[in-house]
Formats: sequence, structure tokens, C-alpha cells
Amino acid sequence: MDRISMAQRGIISLGELEKFHHVMERARKKEPLTIGFIGGSITQGSLSSTPYTCYAYRVFEWWKTYFQNDNLTFVNAGIGATTSQFGVARVKSDLLSKEPDVVFAEFSVNDEDNELFMETYEGLIRTILSAKNSPALLLFHNVQYDTGNNAQRIHSKIGSHYQIPMVSMKESIFEELRKGTLLKEEITPDNLHPNDYGHELVAYVITQALEKIASITTTRDGIIDSKIELPNSITPNRYEESVRYKNSELNPILNGFLKDEEEQYGITDLFKGGYIASKVGDSIEFELECKLLSVQFRKTIHKPAPIAKAVIDGQEENAVILDANFKENWGDCIYLQDILVSDVKKKHTLTITIIEADKELESDFYLASVIIS
Repeated sequence: MDRISMAQRGIISLGELEKFHHVMERARKKEPLTIGFIGGSITQGSLSSTPYTCYAYRVFEWWKTYFQNDNLTFVNAGIGATTSQFGVARVKSDLLSKEPDVVFAEFSVNDEDNELFMETYEGLIRTILSAKNSPALLLFHNVQYDTGNNAQRIHSKIGSHYQIPMVSMKESIFEELRKGTLLKEEITPDNLHPNDYGHELVAYVITQALEKIASITTTRDGIIDSKIELPNSITPNRYEESVRYKNSELNPILNGFLKDEEEQYGITDLFKGGYIASKVGDSIEFELECKLLSVQFRKTIHKPAPIAKAVIDGQEENAVILDANFKENWGDCIYLQDILVSDVKKKHTLTITIIEADKELESDFYLASVIIS
């Protein structure tokens, strides 16, 4: 396998490099920088043997080594089994609050190839680009290593529109699998999550793009204007202002639901700060002003678990079922369910009620958060 050719194929576009020029010049001057990552389980480091062998930390190490700068901070905002719809609602709290100078975003194997995720991804990208410290942003597209499936088609449309550098594991690593110059068994045990060697290859594709960017930037003094005006959106862009609310920020009417008071330890400790219920008839009611409304709840492998229904404005005929029993077997999942999608912002009442609860329950119903826009 020719690694250099593989990595070069993976560069979809270099886009507009003004922000990368600025941050790389700061790196050369040994200034302090924060390097941030947001994505799903691969970004979190799933199946890497240590936190230091995942692709994200390897890319972070590249910045330290290439610029001989130890004055750098690593922020990993990856959360497994999550999409850009959750990403846009949490990027401010989980990543942008740390004021990263560079951001790497990855949701192409968690998002589906459809209009919803094109819109949520655009909301995420616009939120990052609008951050007050104007971070440089690089997008990359992971891939299902058995099928070649991902959301690259729609994600790259967004990246191209905003002239963001992009790299693809489909055009690079997956192409080597297709040609037979690399075997799936060498890089992944489950056709999705890389092992240490797979993480190394992902990092190599990204860092080769970074080296190309570094080689074509030229020294120029001055500060980037953090108030860069973004182009018009190419989707309805209803998710850019998404906000995730947990129990510390809400004041619902509780009828059997209990507020979870346990302390959360890190962003991946997902089932904290929510509400718990277990009996038929237990309910919780929120008053919210929004045009989009989603809830996050725990789908669990520890079955049986309760089933609830979500009702907007008393419209029982449009109730949405929230089944906490997870059909997969890899572990509990924080599941995001749309309840309301509209184009008009107004006040709504959301009522969630437990409608089924087996006498031999293995798990409670856990409402993790409410997301509105």
C-alpha cells in the first residue's frame, strides 16, 4: 500500500485557508492553542487500546511535533452513537466553551444520507464557524469499511458551500480495501470502529492534509476578523440555534417523575441530569417556546423497560411512542426522538407519560434532556 498516494486521494478539498494560515502561524510562534474534536464513537476513541492511540490524540500530537510547540491543549468532545443533530445542540457547551483554535468534526458514519442530517450538519458547521474566537475547521468523513456507506455526499455539499478543508476515508482507506492492498481485518474488528492501526491510518490521512495546508500557507501578519459573515444557508437551517436543556435549567410539573440529582462526570456520562420514572401513569409536563422539539431518553439492553408517550398540546392522536427497550445488544443508547418539527416558533406544552411498565422491570425510564430550537 502506498500510504502517501492513499492520503492524497483522501483530500477532497482544501477550501479557504485563511483561518488555518492564521492558527498555524501562531503555532510556529509557540503560542498557546487549543485543538478540539467533535464527533461520534470513533472520535471518542472506541476500540483504540488507549486514549493516546485514537486518531484524535494522534492528530493532536502532530500539532505538537510539526510545530515543536508543547503549549497546546487537547479537547475531545466525541460521544459514541450520536449524530450531528445532537452535536449542534451540544457543541457550544461541550467544545466551543473551551474556545478551541482548531476544530475537527466527524459525523459521517453516524448521520444518514438524507435531508434531515444535511440540515443538522449545516447547523453544526455554522455554529462552529460563528464562534467568537473564529476557529479553523476541518471536516472529515469516516466510512463503513464493509459497505463504503456514509453521509459524505450531503456533508461534502455543506463543506464545499462554506469552503472548508475536507478529507475522506472513503476515497483513501476504503479504496485500499476495495483494491485489496489493505485487509479489513488489519484495521477494524467490526467494519466500523478502527483498531490502533486503523486509528493511525485515519490520523495519517488527516495529518497529510494538514501538512499540505502548512506547506502552502505564507507568512502574513494580522488578526483574522472573528465576525466573518457566513454565506446564506443551503438548507432551511432550523437547527443552528438548537439548545439542550437538562433538569438544572427546566422547571416542569412532575407527577411521579423524579429529578436525578446524581453528579455527572464528563460529557460521556450521559444518563445524569435528567428525570426518572417507572410506574404507569407517571408523567412530566413542560412549557416550551420553540419550532423544533426533541427529547433524549435512554434505550437500554436491560429489559424490560417502560414505554412512554409524548404528546404536544394535548393532541393525543399525534402521540409519539418512546420505547426504552433497545433492540441492539452493544449497550445502552441515548436516543434522540423528534417530537415537533415546524417552521413557526410558538409556545407548546409537552407531556410525557408512562403507558407500559412490566411488573418485573429491569430498568427505569430515563428522560435525559429536552432539545429545542
